[in-house]
Amino acid sequence: MADLPIRLTCADYARVMPLAAGDIKPDGIALSLIHGSGGSWDMRAQMLRRALEDPSVHGGEASMAGHLRRIADGDRSFVGLPVFPLRNFTARDLYVRKGGPIRTPSDLAGKRMGMYDWVASGSIWYRHFLRFIDVPPESLEWWIGDIDTPRAPTHVYALPAGVHRPPAGRSLSQMLIDTQLDAIYSPPRPQRYDPVNGPIVRLFPDIRAVERDYFRKTGCFPPQHLVILRRDVWECSRWIARSLTDAFIRCNGQFTAAQRSFPYASPWLDIELEETEVAMGGDFHPYGFEKNRVPVEVFCRQAYELGIVKRLVTAEEYFAEFLGSD
Repeated sequence: MADLPIRLTCADYARVMPLAAGDIKPDGIALSLIHGSGGSWDMRAQMLRRALEDPSVHGGEASMAGHLRRIADGDRSFVGLPVFPLRNFTARDLYVRKGGPIRTPSDLAGKRMGMYDWVASGSIWYRHFLRFIDVPPESLEWWIGDIDTPRAPTHVYALPAGVHRPPAGRSLSQMLIDTQLDAIYSPPRPQRYDPVNGPIVRLFPDIRAVERDYFRKTGCFPPQHLVILRRDVWECSRWIARSLTDAFIRCNGQFTAAQRSFPYASPWLDIELEETEVAMGGDFHPYGFEKNRVPVEVFCRQAYELGIVKRLVTAEEYFAEFLGSD
């Protein structure tokens, strides 16, 4: 029997390249991994939209928050796989004005915070981190808008009462520089960021120490995106959920081994990998359900407590179809 053709979208993360290049092949599946190029944020957003909207593909990379909202609303049109191509700690994404009044986390209480999105996966983890550093998100005045330039939206939602949008044409970065905001949360580095000269700098000069402490105390290396399948495709061949997940796990392992064998992407990558493995273990970017139960539970509870979803979804419900695919 011929392999089943499956087409998935994904950003061009180095971690998925063994699958994209065909070095790793899912059992029984002829996989085409349609990926972005050049590390483009706009193209990544396009890949996420295509996974949901393009009938010529069968799924792909998607927002964890978007998948959670669908499940909480009773929409099971997509099946989630415990494969997380994008994870990111969040201390590094918290920026302030150089020489401004915000020098420590305690300075943030009651201040004006800009953020790129209200319901996105990253923004949910941002607020989890704020609680970790004893800054209640509800103590902040929130502004939601573009960091530097307009971007294509990937979430449709209405802002809660009391959450603001900038005036037309005003970026959050410029508002920070002009003292109209006290801090901003942004996944891409703001264009005016400079670690030495500013005018925008990180709140935490030593992000490694803060993020390692966060990992030690929470057990979370925050997953933000997962891989989804259209339900009609999964219903016809339920075994593909396990086959694809296994292939991504093998792909992840091959990438990790290559990094260790050829740690030349940056001058000190070898040392970085050693330090990371001491702090987080060898499998620090894991796929699979059991290895990710804790962060998925934390994510779902945080979204519920923030009011992003109206009911609490468990990790088992989040991945119900995958867990029932045996």
